[in-house]
Amino acid sequence: MTSPEKTEHLVLPGVLTAGQAAVTVRGILAVQREDGAIPWFRGHHLDPWDHTEAAMALDVAGEHAAAERAYTWLARHQNDDGSWYAAYADGDAADVTDRGRESNFVAYIAVGVWHHYLSTGDDAFLDRMWPTVFAAMEWVLRLQQPGGEIGWKREPDGTPVNDALLTGSSSIHHALRCALAIAEQREEPQPDWELAVGSLRHAIRRHPERFLDKDRYSMDWYYPVLGGALTGNEAEKRIESLWNDFVVPGLGVRCVVPNPWVTGGESAELALALWAVGESDRALEILKSIQHLRDPESGLYWTGYVFDDKTIWPEELTAWTAGSVLLAVAALGGDEATCTVFGGRLPAGFEPDCCG
Repeated sequence: MTSPEKTEHLVLPGVLTAGQAAVTVRGILAVQREDGAIPWFRGHHLDPWDHTEAAMALDVAGEHAAAERAYTWLARHQNDDGSWYAAYADGDAADVTDRGRESNFVAYIAVGVWHHYLSTGDDAFLDRMWPTVFAAMEWVLRLQQPGGEIGWKREPDGTPVNDALLTGSSSIHHALRCALAIAEQREEPQPDWELAVGSLRHAIRRHPERFLDKDRYSMDWYYPVLGGALTGNEAEKRIESLWNDFVVPGLGVRCVVPNPWVTGGESAELALALWAVGESDRALEILKSIQHLRDPESGLYWTGYVFDDKTIWPEELTAWTAGSVLLAVAALGGDEATCTVFGGRLPAGFEPDCCG
């Protein structure tokens, strides 16, 4: 059972005490099913991306066995083609509620598996999960377009949706680099993946026209930074360019402009992106600003808050929102695995030496 002693490294003044962190971890564990599945909350659906985000949070709290059960659930229920469905009712693999298969959902397992390995040093785990990661990345890369961007998904009948989302492709950029790190650790080079991630990074950095126009969404603003495609001055300029559009001082980050709605997940992810570009002070302020979303009893966080009429909406406490907060706190606190996975210390791949 998680205790304040196990979460002392998750202390962040103004954000979490060790006791509060322990309550949050227990909240995520209470959502997890015995078979390892982590739905958004009990009675709601599981999607593979948010399931993995919550599993990573368990690892930063030292709950490695619970995190491993989450990854084992993914391995056990992977489709024959390497994918997962977009949604499972309450984490029940037999009750699929969305048979679409989204590319960034499928790719994210590589981030979680590499994070778990760095947290535990468990070579046997990495060996067991490698076929699952390999199959997932191969499925994702079959959706890569000639310009480098990754098609959004496949419809339930298998029809590819080749339109690309900047947020999703940025997340896949991150996942591909983690997959390359796994391959490097196993001494199994994947040159095709190196070419793919370089081409993808080039598209993200130089060709916004290759992605659907979703610039009203804050994720499209910060995800190229969070996913590691933009670094250095480029990353800093992007963050600065839309700061006033999306950040609501004292409340958090808007999900969509101009809607008066701040969300915990986007806020915590922005904090991670800020930390990655060396703006820890700003990251801390963002995390402080969303503590009004914390439910002290469960330790979980409300998804969002509508600030013009001062209401919680929707009324749901999600494991993945809590997970994103714990990951941001862990990065600011210097957790080695989290810093490695989100701090840019990953294989880069080969970006095309061209201007096309």
